[in-house]
Amino acid sequence: MNDGILLEARGIGKRYGPGCEQCTRLTGPQPGVNICPACGTVTALSDVSFDLHQGEILGIVGESGSGKSTLVQCLYFDLDASEGELRMANEADGGDLFGLTRARKRRVRGRRMGMVYQNPLRGLRMEITSGANVAEKLLEADVFHFHRIRDRAAELLACTEIPSQYMDALPRSLSGGMQQRIQIAKALANNPPLVLLDEVTSGLDVSVQARVLDLIRELQRERGMSMIVVSHDMGVIRLLADRTLVLKNGRVVERGLTDQILEDPQHPYSQLLVHSTL
Repeated sequence: MNDGILLEARGIGKRYGPGCEQCTRLTGPQPGVNICPACGTVTALSDVSFDLHQGEILGIVGESGSGKSTLVQCLYFDLDASEGELRMANEADGGDLFGLTRARKRRVRGRRMGMVYQNPLRGLRMEITSGANVAEKLLEADVFHFHRIRDRAAELLACTEIPSQYMDALPRSLSGGMQQRIQIAKALANNPPLVLLDEVTSGLDVSVQARVLDLIRELQRERGMSMIVVSHDMGVIRLLADRTLVLKNGRVVERGLTDQILEDPQHPYSQLLVHSTL
């Protein structure tokens, strides 16, 4: 892995079904479908490759069904990739993370990754307090001292603008915007070099969206972490991402600097996405 690269993904694919020799040809952007008419296999992702540099924010954009959320779930080991390789700097001796045991994947995820889901129900346990949700992430990294855990949880919730009186509140009693900020606090608990964000502003009021995005940008600048931001909204990508991948039917159809893609998109699908937001 080259110096300065945190994450290296090569040929990632995700299929649901047996697959056949015609899947690659009969699915994707050109035919405009994900389901192989020959065998019925759903090709959610095919041959997705990229590098993520340290301190960089990579945007992944596409409409619903493009494969962007599937990709980030494969990177976080929520889903098992059907093919491909994933390498991370200073991890597993440079080997393929997809080939690790489930226990070792959980350890990598707990210590070196954070995740913020579109739906807080996936990222938070609603039956325990906000502080306890953050504490769960610390326990994954073998931090067991009660006072250290509580102090760290309070610090992170304060950083994400959760008032101290809500530390012992259940997330289900709080607003959607506050739930997302608790997820962000949880994702940052172990100072991970990589944070994944999956449609974090979807479903939030416009004013709340703006504050959450400002918070993400501010925290990323302060901590210098790398991020992968998944969104269908080009406005979110414009605000956050240094470089962008455009996905359609599970394939990358365009990649480049975000400003370049927004100002002069080359692929017809990228042009459609950009012009639909103007």
